[in-house]
Amino acid sequence: MTLLLGPPGCGKTTLLQALSGKLNPSLKVTGEISYNGYKFTEFVPQNTSAYISQYDLHISEMTVRETLDFSARCQGIGDRADMLKEISRREKQSGIVPEPDIDTYMKAISVEGLKGTLQTDYILKILGLDICADTIVGDAMNRGISGGQKRRLTTGEMIIGPNKALFMDEISTGLDSSTTFQIVTCLQQLTHITEATLLVSLLQPAPETFDLFDDIILMAEGKIVYQGPRSSVQEFFEHCGFRCPERKGVADFLQELLSERDQAQYWYRKDQPHSFVSVDNFIVAFKKFQAAQKLNEELCTPFNKRESHKSALSFNMYSMGKWELLKTCMAREWLLMKRNSFVHIFKSSQLVVIALITMTIFIRTRMKLDLVHASYYQGSLFYALIRLMTTGITELALTVSRLSVFYKQRDFYFYPAWAYSIPAAILKIPFSLMDAFLWTALTYYVIGYSPEPERFFRLLFLLLLVHQMAISLFRLIASVVRDPPFAANFSLFTLLVIFLFSGFIIPRPLLPAWVKWGFWLSPLAYSEIGVAVNEFLAPRWQQVSSSNATLGQQVLEKRGLNFSDYYYWISVGALIGFWMIFNIGFTFALSLLKPPGSSRAIISHERFSYLKAKEDLSDTALQKELPSVDSLTERKVKEMVLPFKPITISFKDVQYFVDTPKKLREQGYPQRLQLLQDITGAFRPGVLTALMGVSGAGKTTLMDVLSGRKTGGYIEGDIRIGGYPKVQETYARISAYCEQTDIHTPMITVEESVMYSAW
Repeated sequence: MTLLLGPPGCGKTTLLQALSGKLNPSLKVTGEISYNGYKFTEFVPQNTSAYISQYDLHISEMTVRETLDFSARCQGIGDRADMLKEISRREKQSGIVPEPDIDTYMKAISVEGLKGTLQTDYILKILGLDICADTIVGDAMNRGISGGQKRRLTTGEMIIGPNKALFMDEISTGLDSSTTFQIVTCLQQLTHITEATLLVSLLQPAPETFDLFDDIILMAEGKIVYQGPRSSVQEFFEHCGFRCPERKGVADFLQELLSERDQAQYWYRKDQPHSFVSVDNFIVAFKKFQAAQKLNEELCTPFNKRESHKSALSFNMYSMGKWELLKTCMAREWLLMKRNSFVHIFKSSQLVVIALITMTIFIRTRMKLDLVHASYYQGSLFYALIRLMTTGITELALTVSRLSVFYKQRDFYFYPAWAYSIPAAILKIPFSLMDAFLWTALTYYVIGYSPEPERFFRLLFLLLLVHQMAISLFRLIASVVRDPPFAANFSLFTLLVIFLFSGFIIPRPLLPAWVKWGFWLSPLAYSEIGVAVNEFLAPRWQQVSSSNATLGQQVLEKRGLNFSDYYYWISVGALIGFWMIFNIGFTFALSLLKPPGSSRAIISHERFSYLKAKEDLSDTALQKELPSVDSLTERKVKEMVLPFKPITISFKDVQYFVDTPKKLREQGYPQRLQLLQDITGAFRPGVLTALMGVSGAGKTTLMDVLSGRKTGGYIEGDIRIGGYPKVQETYARISAYCEQTDIHTPMITVEESVMYSAW
């Protein structure tokens, strides 16, 4: 088990991604990486190793247990079943009776495709997540688990699988030292007992956590300064002239040693003057050190591929068969639809209300069978198409919100894109049927369309296809555009174009000759042909007028929709075609598009020129041209005055309750859960207070309550500012609250963000 240390920005994440095969394919990579002697091209590294990202990306509507169960199903059981058979055979040969608990556990985790496994309970217990197992993950808008618990869930999601090469990036962020120690202890046992390979990056490990590791890799400026046994690291730096003080943590000592500002304090050769030892000088010294020479000898010896067990590496892209993958993704999609049932019910209720209004506007008692009222019939049919089209726009927001999680799971080879897109398409059909039925059932006979039952069902079928086509279209736009505001604008523009070319707003004969092709590319044009032919070729519209044309044909000719009866089925075929094209496009977009990249620095031309000048000119020449930082600071300090009035914040018997989730109420929990209990204290001017507690203790909840950021739940108790009862509107102007979650405008630079806050 190896610890990866280094200051922020030194390349730890890039190294971990490179070793686990998760680097962006567009980056140029040189050098060679091999697992058990096999190069990256000879096996599937993404399915052999597990990379635990420093970003917590989870679907907010799922609970902790559901997230882990889904991950366990996707990653499969690896070689556990074969291992169990081999162990059972050897036990029988040797006459060993296994311990019942261990035997039950091993058999339980060796069964493939289970919805919930004992492995999930085991991981929940290890990571201390059993207390919030049935709580939803949550996000910035929905209350869920704490930041530390989310970090542990990210770790659990990957270690629940059978992979034996684990690359962990900043797994201790937001965790207290006790929980970090407990998790790393478990990882140490996993490494030593199952012979797994672990590389863990931690920013500031506590001394007892540091002592659990076998090897250390120390990085700086994208280079490795030291790589070798943990026991030899102090010896190497003493050889370079630096000694770790007795009561100093070795991890902090190693990181400070690379800093120009902190290095001098550890110099112990008092007879020699200290001069800054750069990273490159340390690397040169390390090459002569015995640990480096031993490492080189090991690397020069090629690995014998025969020694590699057949199950050690994964040669398949996915851990399960296609049918199992589809069933797993189908079950999750159904679960998410149930969680978002409010959206679907509200959408359908909205449709019912609008249908009631529509049928009173176009009520049959006012409608006659003549050319004037035929336009009203046609208008009501077109309005039905518009309503069913725009109802599908909710799919846009739902799809965009889940894309980041999809890209993470796709790149970890949990499942292919088609396993995600097929359930998304199929499971929406019942909702489309319900919406189409509600609209048709309410409006058809009240407005007074043709009374034949078959025409009722033909309209119902057409509206079902329109709704399905609209949902697929918005899903495709979400997967291609991906940026929520831009996706919304692009969707509205697409709707506008589809409506204009539908043949109703601008009748087909009035379309300019150079854009007539647009009519045949609009899905709504086919829908309009279908509903018009279905209604106006009915027997009641067959009265022959003076021009020897039936009333129905005159209505259709006026709009340029004078097609035969069989065009209804052409419209049905066209809509099914559009539905298939949009869903195939959605699948291809999910498969081929890369996830949106991480932020890159943006600098002005002036700043870039200054940096180039700084590189080209010597330090002395630069000092003459540019004023020193000290003189600038002095000048600014003289000009700046920040008057403020010291304030005392006191609080007494603060209580905070939230409504208990339905699942917990069924298990006998009370109606309200108490998260804060009898909190009393004061914050005084000139006194720096540390708020401490284990992960999930309620630190963030207390700060949210005191700062007035809790919009849900029930707050009781007395909070006073300067002795007066707190008024949130006034308090907001004098307080600053640095939250745990980082919510920023993504398209502006750091400097612009700070300037805006200052204004």
